[in-house]
Amino acid sequence: MRVAGGTGALVRALAGGLPEGSIQLASWVTRIALDGDHVRLTLAQADGGDDSVLASQVIAALPSRLLEASITFEPAIDPAIRLRWRDTPTWMAPHAKFIAVYDSPFWRLAGLSGMAQSAVGPMGEIHDATSASGAAALFGFLGIDADRRKTAGTVLLTRACLDQLVRLFGDEARRAVATLLMDWTAEVFTATADDRRGGAHPVPQRGPWVSGAWRDRLSLAGSETGATDPGYLAGAIDTASRAAAGVLQQIAVPGRAA
Repeated sequence: MRVAGGTGALVRALAGGLPEGSIQLASWVTRIALDGDHVRLTLAQADGGDDSVLASQVIAALPSRLLEASITFEPAIDPAIRLRWRDTPTWMAPHAKFIAVYDSPFWRLAGLSGMAQSAVGPMGEIHDATSASGAAALFGFLGIDADRRKTAGTVLLTRACLDQLVRLFGDEARRAVATLLMDWTAEVFTATADDRRGGAHPVPQRGPWVSGAWRDRLSLAGSETGATDPGYLAGAIDTASRAAAGVLQQIAVPGRAA
């Protein structure tokens, strides 16, 4: 089951409900500091400059491991909490996916499902990725680690993936109209150095994700912190609901700046 129009449709729908100017593109948070009754966020800009934003509450909607690795906090986060953030794996960050797009789902015409498990070739798991509108595609998760993927390079891996699809589904698999190799370990806003070494799926964890001076100012809403289905969309919904409820409770406290 997939979201109609892809998960990008979900992002666009959520963004469409925000006030104009709420989203700052080509900028990223590098520092979060307590500043009196507020929190000051320092944003780096793509042009080399920086900016800052004042808020009463901060919800960090990114993986806890990336939060720990990429943002400086003042005052510093409690060491035990930082260790928990760092030790929580980011689901899919160590992985890569190959997609081949075709004019038609030829494998279906041959009575094939498009699903395969394979130990011969770079992809270990392959699925039919044809969209609801009929755009035909096959995709697979690469079963080799990040260092070997980097050494092989995109051209060699693409050729090897197509060769593997040909062995599984026939010569028509060679005639892809487009291919894409997505390696999340190369995405600085997804993976850290720890993710390159792989990692298990995150599991639900008990206990607080924030403590000390930050307890009433910072909420974590990355899917990996979810009490249910961490790492998945369901986990993101769980953490978002929890974080939003917590913020609404905080700003309703009498005497607290909004």
